[in-house]
Amino acid sequence: MPTANGLKKNMIQINNLSKVYRTKTIETTALNNINLHVEKGEFLSIMGPSGCGKSTLLNIIGLLDEPTSGEIKIDGNGIKTYNSKATAKFRNQRLGFIFQSFHLIPDLNILDNVELPLIYRNIGRKERKRLSEAALESVGLKNRMNHYPAQLSGGQKQRVAIARAIVGKPNIILADEPTGNLDSAMGNEVMDILIDLNKTSKTTIVMVTHDANMAKRTDRLMRLYDGTQIQ
Repeated sequence: MPTANGLKKNMIQINNLSKVYRTKTIETTALNNINLHVEKGEFLSIMGPSGCGKSTLLNIIGLLDEPTSGEIKIDGNGIKTYNSKATAKFRNQRLGFIFQSFHLIPDLNILDNVELPLIYRNIGRKERKRLSEAALESVGLKNRMNHYPAQLSGGQKQRVAIARAIVGKPNIILADEPTGNLDSAMGNEVMDILIDLNKTSKTTIVMVTHDANMAKRTDRLMRLYDGTQIQ
């Protein structure tokens, strides 16, 4: 999306980023000198073989893990301290997460699962309910809000996970293999929802995937191999 001076705005900016895991006997480089700029409103997919660093990169963008070296900025904000309350608040308000395994709480009904991110914002119960119902309606599941995760299909669970990710209207959605546990029909339904969200709300989306067909539906593809950016 162009800024006032006609330049496109970077929602995610990563410069010379590396991640090294060290023990007393071994050193493993998970990411090596990654440079990545993701524009506001862009839908980026990240592909590569298992163990190449895709999820590590997504976790760093999501402020869940800290790089060993390099710089990351989210919406122009440089991240200095990952373990601070300010970073946790920033993560809750700016980022939404979707996981391959859904991560729904089985003892909570669908509405309560979707409300969870709003509880940490100290939003009142009535407003939480209104926002959560709207999010479930946007993914076609408002009629299931009193059901529990065990009563839903895999595709429905992932739609609940999307509703939970978008209920707080984040700037960025980070999706880790969101179609990995679904058949092709359900996977395409989930992709349809993500693409519609990206186009209508201009939400920036970064998605890790093994599925080349899903990656082709996004704006741009980045490839990783052994922690190194190759495309």
